[in-house]
Amino acid sequence: MKPGEQTKLRREVAATAIPAGSPLVLPKDTEVTLTQSLGGSHTVAGSFGLARIEEKDQDALGLAPVAAPSAGSDSNEPADEKKVWDKLKEVYDPEIPVNVVDLGLVYSMELKALPAGGSRVDVKMTLTAPGCGMGPTIQADARNKVLSVPGVKEAEVELVWEPAWSQSMISEAGKMKLGWV
Repeated sequence: MKPGEQTKLRREVAATAIPAGSPLVLPKDTEVTLTQSLGGSHTVAGSFGLARIEEKDQDALGLAPVAAPSAGSDSNEPADEKKVWDKLKEVYDPEIPVNVVDLGLVYSMELKALPAGGSRVDVKMTLTAPGCGMGPTIQADARNKVLSVPGVKEAEVELVWEPAWSQSMISEAGKMKLGWV
């Protein structure tokens, strides 16, 4: 299924209303249009507005089911910083086809060695708008992706509002994706 394609849901599916961030159940046979599939989730539009469907439920869209994501390894080696940044680049705002790193939403990422081995990752990030109801969903997605990096034992993702985000923080790659360059 490609963005712009329409389908009827094959089964009832739990979703998240966009931009409110509230839980939503979409009934079987609901007509939806796929708007984007990025970072392990699908954004769909329909008479209900916009909603995010998790990758684990993509069979409701008629897509092949996927295996549950693997957690980080049991390795006591420190995590690799590049791998953490790569995982953060798999996190998307469901309304914008640019990852949170290239949107300029991630303000900092710190790796700290844990005494018993492995690493703790602390991320400070913001949202495009302070009142975004999807904030907790995006925050949890970032934390879960970071926790899947080998060597990461603990992760904290904090939403911060200073400095205020602006479009000038978008990377050149993000601007190109948005067609601004």
